[in-house]
Amino acid sequence: MKRIIHSALFAAACAVSVSAAQPTDSLKGQYYRLFAPLTFYHSVANTQLAMAADNADDEAQAVDQALMHVYLNRPDLVQVTQTEQEESGTLRQDIIDQPVVQAVDMVEQAEPMPEMPEAEPVEVVVEKPNFWKYKGDGNLQFLQNYVSDNWYKGGESNYAAVGSLTLEANYDNKSRWKWDNKLEMKLGFQTSPSDTVHKFKANEDLLRLTSKVGLQAVNRWYYTLQVLAYTQFYRGLKANKVETFSDFMSPFNLNAGLGMDYKVEAFGKKLTGTINLSPLAVNYRYVDRANLAKSFGVKTERGHTHALTDFGSQVTAVLEWKMNDVVTWKSRFYGFTSYERAELEWENTFALRVSKYITANLFLFPRFDDSNLKYDDDGVRMSYWQFKEYSSLGFTYTF
Repeated sequence: MKRIIHSALFAAACAVSVSAAQPTDSLKGQYYRLFAPLTFYHSVANTQLAMAADNADDEAQAVDQALMHVYLNRPDLVQVTQTEQEESGTLRQDIIDQPVVQAVDMVEQAEPMPEMPEAEPVEVVVEKPNFWKYKGDGNLQFLQNYVSDNWYKGGESNYAAVGSLTLEANYDNKSRWKWDNKLEMKLGFQTSPSDTVHKFKANEDLLRLTSKVGLQAVNRWYYTLQVLAYTQFYRGLKANKVETFSDFMSPFNLNAGLGMDYKVEAFGKKLTGTINLSPLAVNYRYVDRANLAKSFGVKTERGHTHALTDFGSQVTAVLEWKMNDVVTWKSRFYGFTSYERAELEWENTFALRVSKYITANLFLFPRFDDSNLKYDDDGVRMSYWQFKEYSSLGFTYTF
């Protein structure tokens, strides 16, 4: 519908434009009737139905004729009449006479632009990465046992103390090489009234160094060269006997093994450690005290009174399992065989953390060594299996 109106009016507008190329200012006001909403104007009807023609210009007559044509042919398109427009009122005179002016507050002075600080030169320091990590722990444990003279089961009062210190320096370049070093020192003494020869004697004595160089093969496997050296600090004694059963460098063991090393990580890294398999290994044992050489399997014939060298295979496993926030199990297994003799050691330490610096330890140490056949005081052959155990309570510090 609107398209028909606009087409008719547009045709009339074109006719007007053709007839008057340069319309006057008074005629310009007539044009709005062609584009405004269609209205029935009284003047259009009066002009077209008048008996005598007025002196209106051709352009005004063309506009009136276009509107009259629509009134006669499509009266349904007329939206409003001139009478209805007049009844709706006119524009307010005050709005017409007085233009609307927006009140604008002018800023007297704009704020100055913030001053940007001058860029200062920055010194860039590139530090060489440190691939070394150091750690350690130490503890001092005490044990006291009192038994009265008339105790119905007998027994003997005694005091004991054990101190240990472990230091580690490990290298890992996060690429292929690693080098682990561990130094373990442990020394403990005990006293017993029944021993009339010694006031105190060592019940725990160890000085051991483990060094291992590894080249990564795949994932957690490394080609490894492991060196293990260990001896003791103090003389080994027995109650009421003057003989020395072991001493510093008597014996001294130096093991070197070439093989593979596996890095263990299990149970969400609660179980960690390494397992080393060395199919090619050499064990050098030196005994400084010649009278103790035979006790440690060193043959005294042909002048070989101090040293023994064996070739064979060895396996070493060092594991730590943090069972929970309180209990930790540390284990070390070592085995060497020359296919003529075998030596096995399995150290187990269960640490119960009482507080940040106080722990209770249970140490279990089974051992097998068939390098030398031994007899007791009654001449009975002793077993190759050996066992050691102690429990203690004391201070622990980790750094």
